Amino acid sequence: MTRILIADDHDVVRSGLQAILGDQPGWEVVAEAEDGRQAVELAAATQPDVAILDYQLPIMNGVEVTRQIRAFQPRTEVLIFTMHGSEPLIRELLEAGARGYLLKSDARRFLLPAVETLARHQPFFTGRVSEALLAAYLAKAAPPGDALSPRERSVLQLIAEGRTNKEVAQLLAINLKTAESHRAAAMRKVNAHCTADVVRYAIRNKLVEL
Repeated sequence: MTRILIADDHDVVRSGLQAILGDQPGWEVVAEAEDGRQAVELAAATQPDVAILDYQLPIMNGVEVTRQIRAFQPRTEVLIFTMHGSEPLIRELLEAGARGYLLKSDARRFLLPAVETLARHQPFFTGRVSEALLAAYLAKAAPPGDALSPRERSVLQLIAEGRTNKEVAQLLAINLKTAESHRAAAMRKVNAHCTADVVRYAIRNKLVEL
């Protein structure tokens, strides 16, 4: 039997979830909470397998509720069920211990698979949530040079190889003024103030080899 707790401050949402989840064989909604404090208390009293929480709960928000449930009932998996899909909020809830995140707009397709997956103690995220996390990760992980255009990367490589501006222009089939412009823009983007800085950047980012 999969035991489920629902926490949402809207009666219609709780009723709708109860109707959908309660009809599933082997599933039982053991508690419903209308605020965060009640959710924590009911989770302690009923020990559910899955707690479905809205983020915007009165008295105690979803982050703190998640943190407390996971601290005192580590076997209870938390599924955040909310309208809000911003990356900072998703990250904050994951850090608090949530293992699933479902936007209410995706409930029709993914609610049952989400609960089923968390009941097996596996994480669940819809494509839109995963894309938000991945985009944020790539934005933070990308080195400053990723802002370089392909032509600017080529210019930096040639500079690191010891080429002069005239040689860069000849090799790339551009005029000298354009080569100088690309060089200045590329050095500014990677925070390089001299040729030695360019060489260090090029080695670090595998534009050239030692």
